[in-house]
Amino acid sequence: MAVTPSPSSAQDAATVADATRCAAPRARGDACPGALRLHHADDGALARVRVPGGVLDAAQAEALAAAALHLGDGALHLTSRGNLQLRGLEARSAEELGRLLEAARLLPSASHERVRNIVASPLSGLDGGGHRDVRSWLVELDRLLCASEEASELSGRFLFALDDGRGDVLALGADVTLLALGDGGALLRLGSGEGERADGETGVLHVPDALAPRAALAAAEAFVEVVRAYGDGAWRIDDLPPEAHGSVLRRTAERAGPDALTCPLPPSPARAAAAPPEGPVPGLVRALGGSGAPGGHGVALSVLAPLGRLSAGQWRLLARTARHAGTGELRVTPWRGVVVPGVGDEAAEGALAALGDAGLVTRPASPWRGVGACTGRPGCGKALADVRMDAAACVTAAAAPAPRAAARPADASPAGRHELPVHWSGCARRCGRPRGDHVDVVAEAEGYRVTAVRASRTPEPASASSAPVVPCDDAHTELAAAVAAARGHTCGRPAPTNR
Repeated sequence: MAVTPSPSSAQDAATVADATRCAAPRARGDACPGALRLHHADDGALARVRVPGGVLDAAQAEALAAAALHLGDGALHLTSRGNLQLRGLEARSAEELGRLLEAARLLPSASHERVRNIVASPLSGLDGGGHRDVRSWLVELDRLLCASEEASELSGRFLFALDDGRGDVLALGADVTLLALGDGGALLRLGSGEGERADGETGVLHVPDALAPRAALAAAEAFVEVVRAYGDGAWRIDDLPPEAHGSVLRRTAERAGPDALTCPLPPSPARAAAAPPEGPVPGLVRALGGSGAPGGHGVALSVLAPLGRLSAGQWRLLARTARHAGTGELRVTPWRGVVVPGVGDEAAEGALAALGDAGLVTRPASPWRGVGACTGRPGCGKALADVRMDAAACVTAAAAPAPRAAARPADASPAGRHELPVHWSGCARRCGRPRGDHVDVVAEAEGYRVTAVRASRTPEPASASSAPVVPCDDAHTELAAAVAAARGHTCGRPAPTNR
């Protein structure tokens, strides 16, 4: 959607260019991988398949399983944006992968495949939560993105979020967020919403519901236009200095039309939450106050993938469950989980048990819940340790029965969720680290440095660099205890009945 800039926006561009000449430009282009542009890692090439809103049908899921088995390492790797990665590819497989994805309708536009980064509330329309079902927004925004020449210039890191009003994906710090309101409209927020704006701009527009997807596209196109104007190669809205950020807001309002009005962002628990929501709780998802989902479409199954990795067999089981017991749809979540909507009450418990037997996390008390990790060795040459192996060993140690003398804090029952999420990193880059409060476990030459990161508090004198390095012995007992203590519970809770 090409829109000629108004005179006021042209003036903004000149002001921005002058005001940001000292801004540090990006030293290199965006190297974010895609489905067609592969990243070469130590374990082979990597492809990242964008799945807007994480929504797939069973046939598309089967196609991805086939790609993982025949072209990759046999696994599907879930990302923190609800996308999917294939690892262990041969460099020459890019063309074959592209044909497979196109046939499965997972590649509607080759020129836009890296910019279809859209997260959406995974339970929207399923549990009665939120103010609206955002699926229509999702379909329309993806269509508009793929039709926009300007949008093809976005970085592969630029992120859209469609929040149905419950505040889950609002907390993920997207570049453009649509938040459904109870009045039938939506708020459009630019940037993560963190920190105070020196220029007084709120970074928020109120738009009518029907205009919301087009306004989100307008914001992305305005961002591209401003980046062109001052040329520092910003990848994300928060990369921009305040003057440029304000120009994006004004240009967005102009493109969206007179119904887009600047407004303050109303108070919301998720807006300033130090610990973003963990996403759908593993188990059966029922409508609020009822048995099935709104409209009589059964219940949803919610599962998590340990460390975000699913074997092709596990993934195919999810696809078969969706096809034969549900509506044929799967939703990959930004919390490395999968939701299967529309399962009948009579089949739900059995289907969930089968997924648990296959190694998926199906219970809230699972010790795998809230545990994440980067790729680590051997897949990443920069990593200092096999963080996934060490994380798994510590999860096993934490789940072991506690000695009789070990006391459990009164508020740390297995059914409750009082632990901080934990992220294991193979090096100081901390790839995939979550936002907000979490436990940071970073590999160093002599072991791991374990730090509780409290984004909601003033930094304490004991910084991550001054935290002691915990050695990693064969039994992982000392490391598991350090991680457990940082998460807020003692090591040794009752072993769960299933994962």
